[in-house]
Amino acid sequence: MPTTSGHTTAILASRVQGSSVYNVDREKIGSVEDLVLDKTSNEIMFAVLGFGGLFGVGEKYFPIPWSKLDYDPEAGGYVICVSTDVLETAPSYTLNDLTRNDGQVTRTTNEYYMRAM
Repeated sequence: MPTTSGHTTAILASRVQGSSVYNVDREKIGSVEDLVLDKTSNEIMFAVLGFGGLFGVGEKYFPIPWSKLDYDPEAGGYVICVSTDVLETAPSYTLNDLTRNDGQVTRTTNEYYMRAM
């Protein structure tokens, strides 16, 4: 089944990890560090965008709802249709916090991007 951009809905996680992520102005803002999966629903909870810092020190990890990323073949990466300012004020976490099972990260992330977009 194709997505809105005409791509299939199936993709290997190994192809997503490390992919560049661009803002609405097509400026590179980071890369997909990982994907967080929900083992009970078999769905992707969110992509983890890493940006900021230098050589991994001080880098922040931002969960991005998977549905908010669209692959742009011309850019060679994913685009999220928000400004860098919106991303810089988005909720960020440590990698360990992203896999907490209390649902708070997912709720906070989804609420933030619903308001921002």
